[in-house]
Amino acid sequence: MSEGRSAPSSTTHESTKMRVLVTGASGFVGRAVLERLKHGGTHAIRAAVRRADIPRVTGVDYAVVGSLDRTTDWSAALVGCDVVIHAAARVHVMRDVAEDPLAEFRRTNVDGTLRLARQAIAAGVRRFVFVSSIKVNGEETAVGRPFDASDEPAPADAYGHSKLEAELGLRALLGDAGVAWVIVRPPLVYGPGVKANFLTLMRWLQRGLPLPFGDVRNQRSLVALDNLVSLLHECCVNPRAANEVFLAADGEDLSTPELMRRIGAALGRPARLFDVPTGALLAAASLTGRRDVARRLLGNLQVSAAKARTVLGWSPVVTVDEGLEKAVRTFLVVGP
Repeated sequence: MSEGRSAPSSTTHESTKMRVLVTGASGFVGRAVLERLKHGGTHAIRAAVRRADIPRVTGVDYAVVGSLDRTTDWSAALVGCDVVIHAAARVHVMRDVAEDPLAEFRRTNVDGTLRLARQAIAAGVRRFVFVSSIKVNGEETAVGRPFDASDEPAPADAYGHSKLEAELGLRALLGDAGVAWVIVRPPLVYGPGVKANFLTLMRWLQRGLPLPFGDVRNQRSLVALDNLVSLLHECCVNPRAANEVFLAADGEDLSTPELMRRIGAALGRPARLFDVPTGALLAAASLTGRRDVARRLLGNLQVSAAKARTVLGWSPVVTVDEGLEKAVRTFLVVGP
């Protein structure tokens, strides 16, 4: 599914000065949110971080809160705050070695999130924006039938279940207190400083490795970091975002080989792809314990951000190619 770029949203609602607390502020998404809010110049910004020794963004107030769990003391970080953007989380782990992965995810993503929400209510916060995950919807879609914000959740792993439990807990807790909540579910996020599988893919292509994905015929939605941050900001300031769930996506879905070709073009290193049947790739991945990785490269996962466009008037601020170029530019500077 491909969505055209709609007209930019109105910014008339951005004039009100707010103090925004960003959690997970040293992370991939959280730091980008800080930069967006800082350059916007409209809001006072406070960053919540686990440790005092992390690199800081000039002009941002920092609060050290320690680990995210049911005992975290957020009181100092929340003083005077109007809005919380909660990006801190125990993220999806490809090869989780925890004896009880769901319990580990719940400790941070559910217990820690609801602890923050309770203290946010007590501090007088008016809006709570929660960065969830498309894994709440599920792992795969049929081609041409993207996940929609109105779909029934169907998480398939411990991470997805923990995010759904956090969503439900927030909706009940904040709703009863009269605090507006907003939930945003992104798929794979890419941009400057991206890690994990996307970084590995860029390394493969930079090295000119032959890759066996030429015959893959899937469709996957991604969201550029700039686009996700833009949507999160809109969810902070737009009155129509209150008590809504939004899915995030760039609006242009790509097959895995097309994504590799686009990254290769940005790198100046054409992707070297050859054909291997998808079934053979899945079988090989299963034998080597990498079936989850293979599903992300071979399966379909399409996401519709139509609700954010129609309800909020939001539109992506960068194209897929622009987002890939930014990711590649940082990758080349930092080094593979």
